[in-house]
Amino acid sequence: MESVDNRLKSTRVLGLFAKEPVPGQVKTRLTPPLSTVQAATLYQTALIETVETMRGGDFELVICYTGNPDYFRQAFPGVKLYEQQGDDLGKRMENALNTFFQQGYQQAMLIGSDSPDLPPALVKQAYAALDRHPLVLVPAYDGGYVLIGESFHSPQLFENIPWSSDEVISLTRKRAEQSGIDYFLLSGWDDLDDLDALQRFLRRSPQSKTAEYLCGLSVAEGLTATS
Repeated sequence: MESVDNRLKSTRVLGLFAKEPVPGQVKTRLTPPLSTVQAATLYQTALIETVETMRGGDFELVICYTGNPDYFRQAFPGVKLYEQQGDDLGKRMENALNTFFQQGYQQAMLIGSDSPDLPPALVKQAYAALDRHPLVLVPAYDGGYVLIGESFHSPQLFENIPWSSDEVISLTRKRAEQSGIDYFLLSGWDDLDDLDALQRFLRRSPQSKTAEYLCGLSVAEGLTATS
């Protein structure tokens, strides 16, 4: 593992957006074929794997959570916590980034908790891009994005965006262009939002802990049969 540069860590922050894995409140687009308990366990497994993958980088890892803070304190001791604030996803992301900059970080990024195989190398590339651009994006295959990073906060990027639609990345880019914000687009990645994404994930990262959990479910037979 590469050594951590504490000088970079003091200026960079990676916010991991996460929910408490309560059955019926997470991964609802996967129920069915998963039960609510299976979906919650899948979410929890992916969250744990994401935290494990991202810990130890040249940045401060902060879990931006909703739910019971005691769950996150017990599950991830030593990881900083920030409670999400806002009425919709855009406002919660905007508030988190704004808070990070107020705290003195010079580069702030957000990722989700449902891309457990997001490569640390891609995150590293994103931070490098922020040395030259005020905005960096990693598109998701479903039309959203799996990472957004800023070196200068632009709240207008999060206003009046139809979240959970296939227009998120295109409208965010359009908003940046209208505002004169120079942005850098990295190669795309995937999150675990639907059955097609699960199939791609099992093919792409069969050795991950999240894939191991999926393969232990009876529903996995239907997923791997078409892979």
